Amino acid sequence: MKKFFPLGILISLFLALPCLAAEGEIKMSTTTSTQASGLLDVLLPAFTADTGIQVKVFAKGTGAALRDGTDGNVDVIFVHAPDREEKFVADGYGTKRYAVMHNDFVILGPPSDPAGVKGLANAANALEKIAGARAIFVSRGDDSGTHTKEQDIWRKTSVPVKENRGSITKSDKVIQITYLAPEGGWYLSIGQGMGKALTFAEEKQGYCLADRGTYLKFKFGRDQGLDLEVLVEGDPILFNLYGVIPVNPAKFPM
Repeated sequence: MKKFFPLGILISLFLALPCLAAEGEIKMSTTTSTQASGLLDVLLPAFTADTGIQVKVFAKGTGAALRDGTDGNVDVIFVHAPDREEKFVADGYGTKRYAVMHNDFVILGPPSDPAGVKGLANAANALEKIAGARAIFVSRGDDSGTHTKEQDIWRKTSVPVKENRGSITKSDKVIQITYLAPEGGWYLSIGQGMGKALTFAEEKQGYCLADRGTYLKFKFGRDQGLDLEVLVEGDPILFNLYGVIPVNPAKFPM
């Protein structure tokens, strides 16, 4: 992942949170991708070593992380859905969105590539070919930043999509979500995080949208590897921005 500014500035941002001086701990709700990619395994020990402050992490989809902030359950959120983040700030729940880093999304699939999408430069065209071939597509379906991006791409296709209502369970809490998806038994919405979506897509030898960091961790950072390949990359719509937002202390006074 590429950083927009160094770790020291991120540490300074966290230190500005009033909760830290009192408790020596910060509660952070973040995406499953920051955890599954191994990024937090690098950043958080360095943060604690420099500050003495422990970070309690709640890893979940971006939608659930934003709800943690809206409910005042955490001190900071670290997510990747810029439009939703800006609304979170505009609604008064966050003080400011700080751009931290970026990576990109990729469309993965089996080496056999039954839909013939390998090398396409346009992500929407790739999804159209997958839908046309009725090839298995595994969606996280969990209201995450990745799921939000997937829906953005489907909107740019000629594939009919319909509004669906469903529920996901996070920390024993059932959350109702609304999302857009194409119809058909080839499209599998599983309501799970990135790691489980990758594993399921591999089992089904299907396609899925993933952040590159988590894909690399699963492909090359485990003994068992991953039998999926990057087939589509480089489309500007696949750019993946991450932001950190302190939860507004005026909204949730201590």
